[in-house]
Amino acid sequence: MPVFSYRAADRNGRTIDGVMEAHDSGAVVERLHREAYFPLRVDPADERGRLARLRMPLAARSVPAREVLALTQQLATLVEAGLPLDRTLTILADLSVSPRLRQIVQDVGQSVRAGSTLADALSRHQPRPFSRLYVNTVRAGEKGGVLEVALRRLAEHLEAARELRDALVSAMIYPALIATVGVGAIVFLMTFVLPRFAVIFSDLGQALPLPTRILLGVSEALTTYWWVIALAVLGALLTWQLVTRSERGRLAVDRWLLDLPLLGDLLRKVEVARVARTLGTLLHAGVPLLTALGVAREVTANRVVALGLGTVQEGVKRGDGLTRPMAESGAFPGMAVHMVQVGEETGRMEEMLGRVAGAYEAEVRVALRRLLALLEPVIILALGLVVLGIVVSILLAILSINELPL
Repeated sequence: MPVFSYRAADRNGRTIDGVMEAHDSGAVVERLHREAYFPLRVDPADERGRLARLRMPLAARSVPAREVLALTQQLATLVEAGLPLDRTLTILADLSVSPRLRQIVQDVGQSVRAGSTLADALSRHQPRPFSRLYVNTVRAGEKGGVLEVALRRLAEHLEAARELRDALVSAMIYPALIATVGVGAIVFLMTFVLPRFAVIFSDLGQALPLPTRILLGVSEALTTYWWVIALAVLGALLTWQLVTRSERGRLAVDRWLLDLPLLGDLLRKVEVARVARTLGTLLHAGVPLLTALGVAREVTANRVVALGLGTVQEGVKRGDGLTRPMAESGAFPGMAVHMVQVGEETGRMEEMLGRVAGAYEAEVRVALRRLLALLEPVIILALGLVVLGIVVSILLAILSINELPL
């Protein structure tokens, strides 16, 4: 059913804003009249939300994921305590530290007090900060009369997603720091230290060893043609963006990433864990399977896995269930397919999807530790070899100078 946003005035002249589900704008006007309100404006909610987002600055639209998680946990706690929804939203607006989130919660509370459902009020702020997964879970909880259960499940999903994301980011900080410092030191040696040695060597007029000549040539190229290198890097980045923006190019890149040794298996596990967690959360909240698959397809970042979910959707429409289309797509590991099959056979699909997500999230953490145990010494060894080569080349030149006849 379409959703309309409206502005209306009461008998005292006070105006209110809200959203309402109705067949058309006339039904919205009729309902407002029955509730003793005088409609001032009725617009499709999508159009009004789009215009509002265009008027709102980008900084005011972005809300960190940790704030959304905290809001969801607090909302679930207060709803479980039996507080009315409008009172709950008022409390959460007062508790919000972020002005941006406070404004959003106040808008949601105003829509709820005007007669909108919580899901419809949240959908006005979709996809950020409330994703389609978020809105559909809340809508299913409201329709099933188990909003507190849906909110708690949603909070658990967001918490698990945050922990996995933080684990990935934290694991890459140390290798990235080592690589950045090492590359910076090498660039400093090549562009500031070696040119001074080059002046000394050229004044002596002595033939230098081959490694030293190669090193000085590379140093001269870096200092003289740095702009060419910068343009080449910029061109590579622009080419990468153009390729990844096209559907065909993004699919090829994602398939190549999944085929990489070590890293490809890790990326596949991350995507499968995200898909399983999303499906389990939505199905547990009562969202229909086809809708849940559509949402899961949107949250996955890999086009190969997204195409696999599309194949699963088509199979579900044909009545084939989940297991057979998942196996035919080739995008999902065998363990995930077998666990989903067990879930279908036992009627515990939500539980098995949660176990799939938990199992792969645990495997991702273990794989990260192993990958870092291999990556860190490789980075240190590679940078050490480069620095050693620079030092040896300079020492060879110095030794050749000492051998000059007096």
